[in-house]
Amino acid sequence: MKETENIVNAGKKEYVRNMFNSIAGRYDFLNHFLSMNIDYLWRKKVISMLKPYHPQTILDIATGTADLAIQATTLKPKQITGIDISEEMLKIGQKKLSELHKECIIQLMTADAENMPFENNSFDACMVAFGVRNFEDLKQGLSEMHRVLNPNGQVVILEFSKPTQFPVKQIYGFYFKRILPFLGKMISKNDDAYMYLPDSVSKFPNPSNFILLLNEVGFTKVIAHKLSFGIATIYFGVK
Repeated sequence: MKETENIVNAGKKEYVRNMFNSIAGRYDFLNHFLSMNIDYLWRKKVISMLKPYHPQTILDIATGTADLAIQATTLKPKQITGIDISEEMLKIGQKKLSELHKECIIQLMTADAENMPFENNSFDACMVAFGVRNFEDLKQGLSEMHRVLNPNGQVVILEFSKPTQFPVKQIYGFYFKRILPFLGKMISKNDDAYMYLPDSVSKFPNPSNFILLLNEVGFTKVIAHKLSFGIATIYFGVK
């Protein structure tokens, strides 16, 4: 496939950075349009899972345009830090923070999730929405999350998954592999971006294997919570 060849040629990290930089201006619209706004409800569930722990310092990895970080302000933390490798996505996120007057509580910065510029034990909670499947080295990225979390800190990861039940599996497969790439390409004007999405989801570990990987890097009490018949899954763990 073309997008797979491009990743091999450029290196996944650089490919992902360039791809998101190129679609940044249309990303929010496409995200909500193609998911029929269900992505907002999924992010809301992520925040609800952190609510009982009252985290005061939160790290939002692959923050993009800061949607999840903005929702996390409802937790009343002292500070939220959002990192991403896409400078153009962060520019749009920063503009949203300015419009919402959230700059005092949310700080955005360019940083690599697989080599984060933070000390050990720096955050009470770490969250990621639709970002871990883009890591070049998944295990390294998860290990970094574990490193920067405080003892007993929480990690919450929202990621696409593959439904297994009929007829959701068949409907999802057709939409994800046929309709979504066509609409995404037409609106974003990027040939690869929405071909990459189903390809990256298909290669991502299934929930059981991803839980094992989270355990392997040191997380405990790991659970997987399926959303919308398994279209997405939230993973929760504790350091």
